[in-house]
Amino acid sequence: MLSFGGAGLEIAGWHVGLREAVLLLIVLLAFYIGRVLWRMRHIAAPPERTAQQASAPAPAAALSAMAEETAQPVRVEALNLVAGVASGPELAHMEREISLLREEVDILRSELAALRNDMQHDLAQVRVAQNVSPLYGDAMQMAVAGHSAEMIAERCGIARAEAELVVALTQSQAAAQHMQRGDEYGG
Repeated sequence: MLSFGGAGLEIAGWHVGLREAVLLLIVLLAFYIGRVLWRMRHIAAPPERTAQQASAPAPAAALSAMAEETAQPVRVEALNLVAGVASGPELAHMEREISLLREEVDILRSELAALRNDMQHDLAQVRVAQNVSPLYGDAMQMAVAGHSAEMIAERCGIARAEAELVVALTQSQAAAQHMQRGDEYGG
């Protein structure tokens, strides 16, 4: 149980004064800093290289050239790692993985574009429905979905002339949005 009382702290039946708590925090902080410094020393130490690896800096150059071709940034640590560790088969394996990852990114980008188009279509339907009287909301949604004026008039219980007017309004709003999107994208 933890309780604060007087000039100290009681934890599970042990009374710890303020001085002891501060000293304990200093010891823990010193231990943590020492551990971090020890880990940094081992990370910063360069890996031992064999004579074969020292004479063949080609993997780093190949990765750097590939990065320049694709205009993708490559971290210096990755170049050093490849130059110090990767041999021919390992480098080929890494290049295959990179190409597979790029293909996946392309697929994800196309899926994202399709989802974006679907979302814009749904948003257009919602905007159309918001701009219309509740009486004609269903008719507008059917017109946006591409139904004919006859079907709209029959299902919504409105006159055919009103249904034709709703279809014309929907088509003009869609054309205006298409023109606006064309202006936004420079085309």
